[in-house]
Amino acid sequence: MFVAIGLIVVACTRANDPQPGEPPDATIPTVSPPENSVSVVAAGDICSRSPGSCIRTAELVSSLRPDAVLTLGDNQYPDGSIDQYLTGYDPAWGRFAEITYPVAGNHEWHTPDAGGYLEYFDRSTYWYTFTIGGWRLYALDGTCEDNGGCASGDPQYRWLEAQLAERSDRCILAYWHQPRFSSGEEHGSDDEVAPLWRLLDEAGGDLVLGGHEHNYERFSPQDADGQATADGMVQIVAGTGGSSSGYPFADPLPNSLVRLRGSGVVELSLFEGGWTARFVRPSGEVADQAAGNC
Repeated sequence: MFVAIGLIVVACTRANDPQPGEPPDATIPTVSPPENSVSVVAAGDICSRSPGSCIRTAELVSSLRPDAVLTLGDNQYPDGSIDQYLTGYDPAWGRFAEITYPVAGNHEWHTPDAGGYLEYFDRSTYWYTFTIGGWRLYALDGTCEDNGGCASGDPQYRWLEAQLAERSDRCILAYWHQPRFSSGEEHGSDDEVAPLWRLLDEAGGDLVLGGHEHNYERFSPQDADGQATADGMVQIVAGTGGSSSGYPFADPLPNSLVRLRGSGVVELSLFEGGWTARFVRPSGEVADQAAGNC
């Protein structure tokens, strides 16, 4: 079944993984993007010290043949040092280096100034912007206590404010590690990134991606205060790049539509005026689908 929420059309599935003894989910409706769409794959919380921890999701990404790969932070555990990146991440997800647009997570900041992250990805900044598929993407940093802050007047906030004021793209996708909203039991919602969410929401943002919680969660459109609204932003949490079990959920937040555990990646199709999203497991199973306009 599909439910219209303003301009957003979402594919409905059960809100939680089935428990032992329960029947499996019903077949999830197919959401077909236009032929001219751009394929983007995203996940966070990816590799431990060994590439074996994330090789299955790397093989999945290879099979999906995306045009771009977004890493959602905590790409390399436990500290994101250059040696750890070269030992764990590089033999697995490193094969996508030429099409990867990363962000750092709190574990990258265990290394001073997230130096391993900057060196491995050959980056000189923690936040940046680019255009793909007719969309404007904003790669941000949610480790506010280390990156100079996320509040009004802080460097990242002022940069994002200026970039949004100058943009001409109709559709906006932003991504960083710590989710503004999460029903996860381990970390939950992050209030420190609220100013960034508000800026994006006021600019007409459409999609926000995050990780941090080692699970998958999709929300209906909501505003900066977590109120459901047809012209709000859809947030997808996908801290599922390596973990096979994942973190448990607490009581669901009001706008939480789908909550799943286990590894996988989000496959987005971006095109002029809209998007589709699928949560794909290493087996190839599509566990959730959604679509919307921008």
